[in-house]
Amino acid sequence: MIELKQRVIFLDKIHLFSGLDQDQLAGIAERLVEKEVSAGEVVIRRGTKADGFYMLFKGKVKVTLPTPEKSERQIATLYPNDYFGEEALFENRERSANVIAIEPSTLFFISRQGFDALLAQYEKLKPNFQVSIKSRKLARSINFKWLGKNEVIYFIARRHKIRLLRVLVAPTLSMLIPLGLFALGFITAATTPYALSIVGFIGILGWGIWNAIDWSNDYYIVTNQRVIWLEKVIGLHDSREEAPLGTILSVGVETDYLGRILDYGNVIVRTFVGKLEFDHVDHPVQAADMIREYWERTKAITTRSQMDVMKDTIKQKLGLPVEKRKQPELSPVVPVDEEKVLKTPLWLLALQNFVQLRIEEGGKIIYHKHWLILIQQAWKPLSLFLLGIILFIWRMVVLALSPELAFVRFTGGWSFRPDTLSVTIPLLLLPVGFWLWYEYTDWKNDTFMVTQDEIFDIDRKPFGTEERRSAQIENILSTSYKRNGFIAYIFNYGTVNISVGGTQMAFEDVMDPAAVQADINRRRSARIAKKGEDAGKEDRERFATWLAAYHQNINEFNKPIKAPTADPPTNPFSAAGQDLDDLPLGGDDALGGEENLGGSDGPSPGEF
Repeated sequence: MIELKQRVIFLDKIHLFSGLDQDQLAGIAERLVEKEVSAGEVVIRRGTKADGFYMLFKGKVKVTLPTPEKSERQIATLYPNDYFGEEALFENRERSANVIAIEPSTLFFISRQGFDALLAQYEKLKPNFQVSIKSRKLARSINFKWLGKNEVIYFIARRHKIRLLRVLVAPTLSMLIPLGLFALGFITAATTPYALSIVGFIGILGWGIWNAIDWSNDYYIVTNQRVIWLEKVIGLHDSREEAPLGTILSVGVETDYLGRILDYGNVIVRTFVGKLEFDHVDHPVQAADMIREYWERTKAITTRSQMDVMKDTIKQKLGLPVEKRKQPELSPVVPVDEEKVLKTPLWLLALQNFVQLRIEEGGKIIYHKHWLILIQQAWKPLSLFLLGIILFIWRMVVLALSPELAFVRFTGGWSFRPDTLSVTIPLLLLPVGFWLWYEYTDWKNDTFMVTQDEIFDIDRKPFGTEERRSAQIENILSTSYKRNGFIAYIFNYGTVNISVGGTQMAFEDVMDPAAVQADINRRRSARIAKKGEDAGKEDRERFATWLAAYHQNINEFNKPIKAPTADPPTNPFSAAGQDLDDLPLGGDDALGGEENLGGSDGPSPGEF
C-alpha cells in the first residue's frame, strides 16, 4: 500500500493538479484506488465503456490501435507520472484505444463518479485537462516521421485562432474589390467588370486559403526528449528548431490584456543559447506547467541514472550479478521516404549517386554541399566547355560531309596541315577544363564532417589555404535547420545551424538538412550518455570499494566492544607502569626545573 505522503508527492508533480495546495492534494490522494497489473495485462480495451481515469505510478504501458491487417500498431509508450483515460470521460464516449502493460505496473484509479465529483469540486482543473486532451488529439492527427520509436509527444499546439483571424483580415477586406467590380458590371451591363470580379474573387479566396494553411503548418512541440518549434511555408520555407529538455533553464509566460481575456499568450522556453518562443498559445499557463513537468522529469531521470550506475558499481565490487541496463534512446534517424524516391526521375537519382553528397565510413559522416551549388559555382566554365564540345562535334560533322574539306590536308610531299578549327577548339578547351576542374575541386573540398566526438567545418581552396572549424559534439546546445526558397524546398537542401557555447556553426546547403540534423543529434546523445557514464568513474570506484570492504567485514565491525580489564585498586600509580620509588617526589626536578616556573622568585612546593 502506497503511503499518503508518497501519493501527495506524486500528484504534486503532475501538471493536471497544478494550482492545488497540499491539503487539497491530500484529499484527492485519499480517493485514489491502487491497482497492480502484470506484464501483458490489458488495462483498457478499445470499444468498452469508460469506467474511470488512470495514472501510472510505477511501470510502463503502451497504447495501441488495430490496423486493417488485423494487427496492433503502437502509438505511444507511457511512463511513471503519465496518465490516460480522461478523454473518453470528458467526451462521454467509448474507449478509442487499447492500453496494455509492458511490465508489472502500479496504477492509481479514479472512477467516473469520482472524476466528475473531482472536477465539480475543483473548477480550476478543467483547463488543465482540456489542454492535455486538445494536445493529444492534435498529436494523433499528424504523423511526424522524424519522431523516435519511443518518443512521446506530451504537448503540441498551433497558434491561437486569434492569430488566424488576424491573417484573414486582409483577404476578407480585399473581397470588397471583386464585390465592387461585380456591382459596377451590374450597373453598366459590361462584361469586363464581371470577369475581373471573378478573377479577383478566385485570387483573394486562394490568398485566404493559403494563409489558413500556413497558420496550420506551424507547431510547438514538447516530447519526452526535446522542445521543438516547427515552421513551414508551403513551397517557400521549412525549418525545425529544437533543444534537448536537459538544456532548459526556465519556462515563463507572457500575456497582454486581450490574451488574458481570451486565455492565450506566449510561453517562453529559455535554454543555454537563447529562447524558444511559443507565441499565441491557447491556455499558456497550463502549457507552461506541462513543459515544466517534463523538464523536471528529465532532471529526475538523470539523477536516477546516476544512482543506478553507483548501485551497479557497488554490485560489481561485491561480486554480485549486474543487470544489463537499456541504453538511453538516441535521437531518431530520419527514415527514407520510399514513395518520394520512387517518384524521383532516374537522371536525378543518377546525378545524386554520382556526386555522393553523404559518405559514411569509419565511424564518421562526411557531407558535401548540394549539387545545385556546384552548378551555381561552375555554370560558366561548364557552359563554355559544353559549347566547345558542341562546336567540335559540329566541325567534325562538317568535315565528314564535305568532300572539299578534311581533318588533315596533305600539301605535297611529307607536309600536311590540320583543320584550324579542329585544332583550335581543343586547345581552347584546355584552360576552360582547368577552370571547370578548379570549381569542382573547390566545391568538393568544402566539406562538413561529424565523428563520434567532434563536428568539423572544412573549407580548403585548391592551391590555397585551408580553414578548419571544429567543436566537441557534447558541447552542442541546440540545432535547427532551414530550407529557404522554392528551389531549396523542391530539391530538399538547406542549412543546419548549430549552437556551440557562445558561437554558431553552420552546415550550409547540405542535402536533406533534417537528416543531417538527426545525425548530429543522434551522435550528440550517444556522446553525452557515454560521458555521463564515465564522469566520476574514479570517485565511484573508490567509494564502492569502501562500501564493499565494509560489507565484507560487517561481522567484525558489529562485534561487541570489550571493556579494558581494571588493575588492583590499591595501586593508583600502576597505570604509569612504574614503581612508586621510581617517581619524582618534589624539588625542582619534579616540576621540570626553574625554567618551567617562571624563575627562582616563584613559590616552592614547601610553602603550601
